[in-house]
Amino acid sequence: MDKMFIMLCCGAGMSSGFLANQARKAAKKRKLDTTIEARSHTDVSGYLSSISILMLGPHYGGELPKWKSLCDPYHVPVVVIPQDIYAQLNGDALIQLALDTLGK
Repeated sequence: MDKMFIMLCCGAGMSSGFLANQARKAAKKRKLDTTIEARSHTDVSGYLSSISILMLGPHYGGELPKWKSLCDPYHVPVVVIPQDIYAQLNGDALIQLALDTLGK
């Protein structure tokens, strides 16, 4: 499997940072070659050419069409993180969602 670069996006990158931490642990446990970062929505556009998937905090669900149009030219899928995964900081479920979305 190729290296994955998972980008989590929220307002300031703080709350998604906690989830990213848990996802890193889950990826390590699964022995996946993965980079996982959490960034503010204002920083994401600088990474579009290098990320595998963009995962939005639940509070950005209403902006999904905007993010998809930004990511489409880079062939980067965009998903909204379900509230339960986000609230429970469920890193393993986040990794599974990324893998399922990427078809891996």
